[in-house]
Amino acid sequence: MTATWKIELIPVPVTDVDRAKAFYERVGFIADHDHRVQEGLRFVQLTPPGSACSTAIGEGLTEMTPGTQEIQVVVPDADAAREHLLAAGVETGPVDEQPWGRFVHFRDPDGNSWALQAIQYRPQG
Repeated sequence: MTATWKIELIPVPVTDVDRAKAFYERVGFIADHDHRVQEGLRFVQLTPPGSACSTAIGEGLTEMTPGTQEIQVVVPDADAAREHLLAAGVETGPVDEQPWGRFVHFRDPDGNSWALQAIQYRPQG
């Protein structure tokens, strides 16, 4: 029997939680939770539109250095994703055409890197 594994949460290190939360909400992420658990521990869960996997920003969540996280997300249309980012005031370059997909890249205010990939075919669906 093969187990089903699904990624649930990816920590994204940031320097200013409120600034990062506002940025991700502007991009279209949904703020699922924002709780100060205790002094030095704040948990903010943000989910990209249509995603089963969320991100977590906050205080006391990770020892990663802000700006070092790299995340890749699959989108149905790279051009539409780029236009959405530009309309939200997010800097991005042109669509990057590769044989394995079309990519749009952007960074959050701390420099964490995002690649949005539109792919034609995926063996697992």
